[in-house]
Parts: sequence; structure tokens; C-alpha cells
Amino acid sequence: MYWMEFLTVALVHLLAVASPGPDFAVVVRESVARGQRSGSWTAIGVGSGILLHVGYSLLGIGLIVSQSIVLFNLFKWLAAGYLFYLGFQALRAKPVAVDNLASSASSVAISPRRAFTVGFVTNGLNPKATLFFLSLFTVVIDPHTPLAVQAAYGLYLAGATGVWFCLVAWLFSRERVRAGFARMGHWFDRVTGAVLIGLGVRLAASEIA
Repeated sequence: MYWMEFLTVALVHLLAVASPGPDFAVVVRESVARGQRSGSWTAIGVGSGILLHVGYSLLGIGLIVSQSIVLFNLFKWLAAGYLFYLGFQALRAKPVAVDNLASSASSVAISPRRAFTVGFVTNGLNPKATLFFLSLFTVVIDPHTPLAVQAAYGLYLAGATGVWFCLVAWLFSRERVRAGFARMGHWFDRVTGAVLIGLGVRLAASEIA
């Protein structure tokens, strides 16, 4: 009896996750710079961050955050600062030669734990995601839907997000794709850094709707 509600949730989530944002930017950067392994762990971190949003949405904490300017601004500035940090790191990155791409990926590879943390923090601290999931669980999902069913929706959302970004990681870690990006050298890093910083600025300027 909850299939129509689930399909609505899945469609709304699909439209949201397909829109380029901080999650997409960090997964692409990790995949191009360090390969599929790092990109996939970053993607898993992003998907796991969804569970955080789902958890406090079910507990009602998301409503408190959305109504508290102090808490909203705390999350906002933490997330913006983290995006600035990632962006400035990208701006400082050195270009990679195409013939050294594979060895470079190995030399700059980071641990799965660190790649996971990058994805988890990027998604988990995003207050826009907080508001999205709050809206999803208060507007789209009927409040009378059992918590167990709502939790199942949340598990699907986390899994679908992880799978989507693992596909993104796979695509952008392909040798031909990475070689194409590598030929652009430091310009790719600079554009990525500028995008992350721009997203940070946009986030910092955002307000509770």
C-alpha cells in the first residue's frame, strides 16, 4: 500500500541526486585524481551521510535545526568552511602527465577511511540536504506511515545515493576519461577548486527558506 509513496520518494530523490553539487564535485575529483578506489569510497561516504539526515529527520531533530537560526548557521559555516578547504587544496594541485597517470594515482592515493570521511562530511554537514530531507519526510511522506517503512525508505535513499555516485566514480576513473582530464592538467584542478569554493560561497550566503 506504500508503493506509490515510495515511487514518489524515489523520483524526488533521483532528481535531487542527479543535480550537480558538492557531493558530485568531490566524487569526480577523487575519481579523476586518485582513481576508482578512492572515488568509490568517497561515494560510499556520501551515501552513508544520507543515513545521518534520515536519522534526525525520523527523530524530528531536522525540524529543530530548520527552525533554529543558530544551529542552521553552525552547520552552514562548517560545511562552507570544509568546501573552502577542499577547493583551495584543488587549486594548489599540480598537473599530471598522461603517461604518468597510473603511477601518480597510486602515489597520491589516500586511505579508504579518509576517502570515506571526505564523502561523509561533505554530505553530512550540508544544511541544504538537511532541509531537503526534512521536506521529504514531512511533505512527501505521510506522517502516519509507520516508522519502520520510513526507515526502509531511508535505507533505499542511502543505498541509491551510494550506487549512483559509485557509477560516477567508475565513469570518471576510466582511463580514457581520466586521460582526457589529465591533458587539461592543472586547469581541471583549478576549475574543480573554483566550483567547490563557489559552492561554499553559495552555501554560506544561504538562509532558511
